[in-house]
Amino acid sequence: MIEPRTNRNLALELLRVTEAGALAAAPLQGRGNKDAADQRAVEAIRNAMAVVDMKGTVVIGEGEKDEAPMLYFGEQIGNGLEPEVDVAVDPIEGTSLTASGLPGAISVVALAERGSMFTTHVPYMQKLVVGRRARGVIDLEMPVEWNLRRIAKAEGLPVQELTVVVLERDRNQEIVAQIRDVGARIKLITAGDVGGALEAALEMRSGIHCMMGSGGSTEGVLAACAIRTIGGDMQAKLYFRDDKERELATKEGHKPNKVLHLDDLCSGNDIFFAATGITTGELLKGVRYEDVYAYTQSMVLRSASGTMRIVDAYHPIDKLRAKGLLPEQVALP
Repeated sequence: MIEPRTNRNLALELLRVTEAGALAAAPLQGRGNKDAADQRAVEAIRNAMAVVDMKGTVVIGEGEKDEAPMLYFGEQIGNGLEPEVDVAVDPIEGTSLTASGLPGAISVVALAERGSMFTTHVPYMQKLVVGRRARGVIDLEMPVEWNLRRIAKAEGLPVQELTVVVLERDRNQEIVAQIRDVGARIKLITAGDVGGALEAALEMRSGIHCMMGSGGSTEGVLAACAIRTIGGDMQAKLYFRDDKERELATKEGHKPNKVLHLDDLCSGNDIFFAATGITTGELLKGVRYEDVYAYTQSMVLRSASGTMRIVDAYHPIDKLRAKGLLPEQVALP
């Protein structure tokens, strides 16, 4: 276990990291250049991480999949002091949402003890996420109807009253059809499946009961870190688009058809998760500029205590400009 005093410091430091990522990306929301926004968020997060008291190793991230600016696999971050931790990071979860000025983009980071997080270069995984009441009743290898009826029973609802969040992709069309055959509601999202997973796990906050379908592997690990702290449940399986990706999984030492449970995705006892809104969504409010301040809203989770904090913060705009988080030449949204 990481000793308690360091725990408290890491929680605050992680919050500052995602705030920096969101504040750096926010001036470019709605400007149509997702790579530029991503680059600014990556640089801000890398700089913020550099002064954190930790010896961190990035074990999974989004840059390689998207061929975008990135914190790369194996990158050492932090100031080199103890504790030694795994880092999962997505500087902008929802780059297309940011570029288009659409709801739900966040900056997100998770930490756990070294060697405790699942790592892979396979870009996608199939996921099944539920909240606390349906913990232990799901099985990813069983049909969609079987799972939805068990979830409905655990929730004390008719299956038709369930709401399932699904990432809107061609590869998820079959799952969408099966959900509709059962009669449950579907909330389709165009991006942001960490947020979708959290909505499912935080069902009383969101009205979402389940997440199904395939999405990013990085998002899967980040979601698992959060879900372990708030008591939901999740199963996943690597999703292969071709034989090359299946071979990659085998070379990494993974069993291609293995169902991954929460402990497989993140086995840590001291897990920290932070997310800051970039554009306002159902999970978090986005960055907003008010006279001399920039407003942010963040979620901070800690597994040791099970605490979830929603943090509203006001950042002086002149200080953001001095730090380079708000370029002089970019007009405020």
